[in-house]
This record gives sequence, structure tokens and C-alpha cells, in this order.
Amino acid sequence: MSVHDTVIRQPGKGLDHRFNFDDAFSDGEDGDEVLEFNSAAIRKHLAENYSWAPEDSENREEEENTEEEVSTEHDTSVSTFNLDGGLPESHPRSPSPSTPPEFDSPPDFSQISLSEDPRVSAEILPEDQLENIPEEDGTSFPAVHIDVSKPPSSRIVSNIESEAPGYNHDESNLALHRARTPSASTTPPAVDPTPAEPPLLSASTSSPLPKELPRNTMNHKPSRSAGPSVFQKVVSKTRPPFLPPKNRQEDKKHMADWETMMKLSRAAGEQIEEKRRKALQERRLARELKIEESIHIWEKEILPDWRVVNRNPALRRLWWNGIPTKLRASMWERAIGNALALSKDNYRACLSRAKRALSSGIFPAETLTLIEQDITTTLPALHIFHPSTGPLYQDLKDMLCAWVVSRADEGLGYANGAAKIAAMLLINMPAQQAFVVMRNLLERHCMRSFYGGIGTKDDVEAYYRIFDTLLADGMPKIYFNFKQHQISPAAYLPDWLIPLFLDHLPFEACARLWDVLLLEGDSFLFRAALAILAVLESRLFFPDRQELLELLEGKNKAAIEVAKRDGRTMDGGKYEIYGVDEETLWERIDSMDEWWRESTWKRLTQRELPDL
Repeated sequence: MSVHDTVIRQPGKGLDHRFNFDDAFSDGEDGDEVLEFNSAAIRKHLAENYSWAPEDSENREEEENTEEEVSTEHDTSVSTFNLDGGLPESHPRSPSPSTPPEFDSPPDFSQISLSEDPRVSAEILPEDQLENIPEEDGTSFPAVHIDVSKPPSSRIVSNIESEAPGYNHDESNLALHRARTPSASTTPPAVDPTPAEPPLLSASTSSPLPKELPRNTMNHKPSRSAGPSVFQKVVSKTRPPFLPPKNRQEDKKHMADWETMMKLSRAAGEQIEEKRRKALQERRLARELKIEESIHIWEKEILPDWRVVNRNPALRRLWWNGIPTKLRASMWERAIGNALALSKDNYRACLSRAKRALSSGIFPAETLTLIEQDITTTLPALHIFHPSTGPLYQDLKDMLCAWVVSRADEGLGYANGAAKIAAMLLINMPAQQAFVVMRNLLERHCMRSFYGGIGTKDDVEAYYRIFDTLLADGMPKIYFNFKQHQISPAAYLPDWLIPLFLDHLPFEACARLWDVLLLEGDSFLFRAALAILAVLESRLFFPDRQELLELLEGKNKAAIEVAKRDGRTMDGGKYEIYGVDEETLWERIDSMDEWWRESTWKRLTQRELPDL
């Protein structure tokens, strides 16, 4: 079979491969010829049949340049098939895995366009029809930027706006919308040879542009409903949302039943709390009655020489149970002593100096303000130190002013919390006796360190380390919890020791603590502080540091709400809302006998305070 194939090239059409079969049933000797259509076979055939090439190479180059310009001016999305396996320089594209290796090809090859656009397919038209195609003005497609953070009217920005001043963005979007709308006419619109404005964006399916978002012309004012919303009115409060809804009447009935049960529960809780308070009050009265019945033992064995309690364990235990009210003033005065050797006239002298300073105006106004503010927070539940109606208000103020004058010689001023100590002493003894007792009490080393200002800061830090060691030995869980939250004794211990617990504990519990404190000395201060933490232990394990600090300050919001609901008074000790009372506190103090050792206290003070 003899097969002759001819490659015919027409301007603008590329290659036209035609096969001529002379004799399909020939039994010639040329044998069966295998036809291949690839780049190597075509190159070989072109080398053998080169007679079709035009003689004028210059015309051929001009024709190819014209074809390349027409193909590159109109649409950048024209797909080309290059027999060389390469890509045109004017349209760089990423190489495809199926593209054959590149090779050098003659300059006579043209590109075969796959686009259906009339303008793009101008390559394959005859030369006499190319002149009728309108030319583009050479303007490149604009770059469109969309910024969703801006208002809808100015989200779409193109480079035409920056290149052509006076360009109307709204008109451009409107024209773009019209261009994107399908039209029955297929005739391309006429192009004005001298346009007054830059050309509009071309509507090409290969590069769609976003439409302009609708403008928000309505301004809605935010409004807040004063009552429940429509959803809250219809949603069931007695049925989980994942279950089928209830009947409306059934839901109302169940809601009423729930409210009734809650009222009964609150009433039962109030009754239980009332019974607990009554039982606690009865036990306290029984204990006080027992103390009063033991007054003859106090008068016979302890009053003549109070030091006998240090040698007799039974009398020492009697002291720990509490001092009778009528003997408290004398027992406190003897237990504290008079290390400063002050006379009863010392109070008169200091008070007269204070009054002269007040009358002449040389008494510090800031100090006087601190005294008045401290008095207003002193034992508010007793109402005897109220500035306007309290019978002991003026006595307390005079005593504090005299105390400030007595400290002036040492360069010390007023310390917040002194009003609590003075008030406790004034309740149990006259002002002259209370002044002497107060000055000697605050001269004890631990109290003087906390009342001494900046000069005793090192001693205060030493006491913090002592308390930390005792806490780690006796209550390791609380110790490590505080370390985890970075809470040191400085965050809570001064608030306890400076007013001697009067701000945080009930008055009856403080009175009994004072009885033992004045007998045992500074070591009992730290034992009482550890007992308070033991009572609060179940509440101290908060995940948040701020919540833990609020609890130590007596400002836990949940406990305050419960106390208000139970009807407890909020003007007593701050820790009363946690259920801390005299009975529970002393249970903890007595339970510390198993591990508390006075020898440990002495060893720690000798290590931290060697000069004591």
C-alpha cells in the first residue's frame, strides 16, 4: 500500500495534515508503512519535503509577528498547543508533566488556538479578514482588591481608580453587572475610537469578578428588652432541650411545684440553721455558767498568786477554759505585767499633751483621720463605739490620741488596728488601767515588731518564716497549696495579729483567745492562727489565687450569699460567714496538742531571732 501524506500550511491555520491513498489494495513491495503522528516524525517529514516553504523569509517573519501580536493582545486565557513542547515567551506557564521534552523547532510553526472567542480565533482567519477585527487599545486588565473590613460601598478597589482620575467606581460596577448579564445578541459592541474614560472591565468567563455588595442603608438602633424575651417565655424550664417539649399547662404546673419545693427547702434550711445557732448558744451559756460557778476556785487559789497556774496543770486547764468576766480585768493586768513601770498618772499626762496638741492644731490631721476611720470599723456589732451614739466612743478616741503621743518620743505614729485592742481593753477595765495594759501588751516582742513600722521589718520577716515552718510541719497540704498559689504569710497574717483576731472572729471567741494569749505569750498567737487555717481547710483549695485571697480576707461571694440567705448578721467577725465560732475554733486548738511542742517554738525563735 502506497501512502503519501502532505502537510499543507495556510496563513493563520497552522498545519493541515492530509493523507492520499493511491491504491488501498496494492500489493506492492513497499510493504506496510506504520504512520506516526509525533514531533520526531513530523520533523523528519519536514526535512524530506521542504518544498512548500515560502521563498520570502522576510514576509514569513512579518506574518508570524502579526499573528503573535493578535493572539497576545486580546485574551490571556488562550490555550495553545506547541509541537515543540515549549511555551511562548509572552505567556509563561508552568510546565506540564505530559509535555514532551523541548527541542529546537523551525520558526514556521504556528499556535493552534482552542478558544471560541471571535477575536482570539483571528489567527486562523485569512489575511484579508484580519483587517476587519477591531484593535484593542492595549490597556491591561485592572487588578481588583477586595477589603471586607471596609464598608460595602468601598470594599472593591481596582488599579483603574489610581491610574485614571475621575473614574466612577459605581458606574464601573453597574457596567460590569450589565456585561455579566446574559444577552440574546451576540454582536460585539462597537468601540469608540476616542474614549473619554478608561475602558470598562471585560466580562470574561475565565476571570470572573465579584459583584458589588449591597449597601446597608438601614440604621438599626440596638435595643435591650426590659423583660424576658419571646424565646424565654415559651421555652420550658422543667424539660431538657434534647427531650420532646411538654404541654404548656403541664410545664406551668411543674414549675409551680418546683418553686414550692424550693420554698420548703429554704424554710427547712433556715430551721436547721436556727436550731444550730440555738444549740451553740445553749452550749456557750452552759460553759459560761460553769466558769462563773468556778469563781471561788479563782479567788481562793489563783487570785492571790496567778503564777501558780504554771505549776498546777488543773488550774492551767481552768484558765484555758476561760476567765470569769468579773475577774478578767485583774487577771489580764497581772498576766501582762508592767515591764515599762508605768504609773496610772501616765495616761493623764499623755492625754493632756494630746489635748493641747489638738487645741493648738499641731496634732497631725492625717493621724486623727486614721484614728476616726479605725474606730468606725471597731466591733460594729456592739454599737458602743459608734461615733454619734456610742457611749465609749470619746473614751476610745482619747485613749488612742494619748497612745499616739506616748509613741511620738520614739518617732512612731498611729498603726491601723490599735483601736481594736484599745476597745477590747476598755470593755473590761477603766481607761487609765486599759492604757497601761495596752502599752505593756504592745511592748511584747511579736506585737512590737508588727507595730514598729519600717524599723522592725526584719523581725516581721523572721516571724513569717517561723509561721511558714510551723505550717509546713503541722498542715503540709495547706502549706503546699499556698506555695502553689504563691501566697505567703504576709498576705493574711498581719490582718490577724495586729488587731489580735478581733476583725475576723466572733467577740466571744476573741475574749477566750485573749485569756490564753496573755498567759502563754507569743507562741499562742501562731497556734491560734494555725487553728483558724485548720477550720478553713476545706475551703482553701481554690483553683484561682484571687479567690483564695478573697476567702482569707473574708470576702468570699458565695459564702456571703449563703449567710444572707440564712439570715446571719454581717457586722460581726469576717469569718462568721464561714461558720467559724468559739466551739469549732477551740476544737481545732485542742486537737493540736498531738503535734504542737513549745520546744519547737523556742528552737525556731532562737534560729530566726537570735537576739531575742
